[in-house]
Amino acid sequence: MAKFIIVVMDSVGIGELPDADEYGDVGSNTVGNIIKQFGDISLGTLSRLGLCKLVDLLCGDEVIGAYGKSAELFPGKDTTGGHFEIAGLVLDKPLPIFPDGFPESFLEEFRQAVGRKTMGNYPASGTEIIEELGKKHVDTGDLIVYTSADSVLQIAMHEDVIPIEEQYEICKIARRLMIGDLAVGRVICRPFVGEEGRFTRTKNRRDYSFEPPGETILTALKGAGRQVAGVGKIEDIFANVGLTKSNHTTDNDSTITATIDYIKQDFDGLVFANLIDFDMLYGHRNNVLGYKEALEALDKRIPEILEVLSEDDVVLFTADHGCDPTTISTDHSREYVPILVYGNSITAGADIGIRKSFSDIAATIGDFFGVAWNTGDSFYKQIMRG
Repeated sequence: MAKFIIVVMDSVGIGELPDADEYGDVGSNTVGNIIKQFGDISLGTLSRLGLCKLVDLLCGDEVIGAYGKSAELFPGKDTTGGHFEIAGLVLDKPLPIFPDGFPESFLEEFRQAVGRKTMGNYPASGTEIIEELGKKHVDTGDLIVYTSADSVLQIAMHEDVIPIEEQYEICKIARRLMIGDLAVGRVICRPFVGEEGRFTRTKNRRDYSFEPPGETILTALKGAGRQVAGVGKIEDIFANVGLTKSNHTTDNDSTITATIDYIKQDFDGLVFANLIDFDMLYGHRNNVLGYKEALEALDKRIPEILEVLSEDDVVLFTADHGCDPTTISTDHSREYVPILVYGNSITAGADIGIRKSFSDIAATIGDFFGVAWNTGDSFYKQIMRG
């Protein structure tokens, strides 16, 4: 009963891609720049898995994992595109962005559908816009609509003004309306609480992606009779397509715990987890210290994951894009992502080099389970012993 576990360290990039200049991301290196600011960062476990071969960390002990890094074929730097590519589905064009806000024709249809007025409708920091418009929202019930440099429609609503289940339904309606040229990667529900001057976002965030427009390794495994467990916002990103079970955890710590719980369960298949805090709490807020401490917290818990692996299980740590908190930008960055692989059957110290696409991960999973897959170049034979 073998499992393949993917842990996506959301936004943990390791250096600009060759085309970073096209995205305004020259100089971005999420992990590397954090290390430059905090030379005392403690990432001993990640280093031993092979991260020390990819960034400026000392390889004090013997490397126990296989390692490499990957570029992205998807012409963007979005969560949806990154995760789809990890799962073997490479989108061929960027998802739409709205630097000038969403068209009035869409907003009018949306207002009619939900029975509420809207305000905002411009790119903004999520924490800043609730300070700017939160009081008016509380007084009127009007929805705070905004976007960012990413392909997202975000709706901020106070939990005491609009009950959380109604918030989710409002965002589902927005998702259904955002089709064609309006088909953003995600509609994000951004609940908040508190009073003017002290508004804070809660952990009740939900992401509503569009259904994958093609087969993924998730649907292939499910079709072959394997279990596919999603942890964190994986069910949101894939719109539940290809999953057989899910635990919608809301932070890194609970996601790690839920991932361990799934590893311990008696089933054969894939566990796909997303660690959201790096991106949501620290990358987008340019909180360098918080990002560094979150990396260290993960590093301390990784041994718990490694200890529960069975003889045939394999765990792979990677990312979906960057979000360098040391730059002036608060948006995602176009970066390489690490690939760190560990298991009893993995060749320690195996170097898989620079991969052309995240979809190589899906191809490797296909080989692991003996399930036919046709995108990406598998590195299965490079990492497996014997």
